[in-house]
Amino acid sequence: MATTSKRTSTATPKLAPAGQAVGYVRVSSAGQNDARQLDGVTLDKTFTDKASGKDTQRPQLQSMLEFVREGDCVYVHSMDRLARSLSDLETIVKGLTGRGVAVTFTTQAMTFTGDDSPMNTLMLQLLGAVGQFERALIRERQREGIAIAKAKGGVYTGRKPSLDAAGVIELRTLVAQGIPKARIAERLGISRTTLYAALATPANG
Repeated sequence: MATTSKRTSTATPKLAPAGQAVGYVRVSSAGQNDARQLDGVTLDKTFTDKASGKDTQRPQLQSMLEFVREGDCVYVHSMDRLARSLSDLETIVKGLTGRGVAVTFTTQAMTFTGDDSPMNTLMLQLLGAVGQFERALIRERQREGIAIAKAKGGVYTGRKPSLDAAGVIELRTLVAQGIPKARIAERLGISRTTLYAALATPANG
């Protein structure tokens, strides 16, 4: 009796297409340098807002949310660049992960996918709440400064610039000499954010 052997064919699983790496960058004003926020991250497309993060009504944020698709990953420098309030942060992250879009915060080295551990969820809430609390303290100190100035019969003019015109000239001179920027910031007693903001300002401005 002849036997017929059946050849078993192994089907190659169909892989989902790789998603895109999408960057979102936000600076508060046009004069701030946004080049370093996602430095070193290879991206297919980047959306940049030059606006306050007080709410989610930012043109490029909305464009990014409309652009991304399932399988994509959104890269953001830090949580406060995506949103300044905890409720907005959670809404954006949950909205993206619910559509199958991952969110990575490079400074915190954290990625959210929607299948996150309780610890990851706690860290998102904790870091978002800390950032919101810090901003509330800053606003409170500003209000106190205004109240004190008014009580003394003066006018509140805001925080004094970290660098005067002479300091900016010295800063540019030191940079031209090739001195590392971290060392320059330490020497002048300013933050690196202030240093880059000063360099981004036109020399005749």
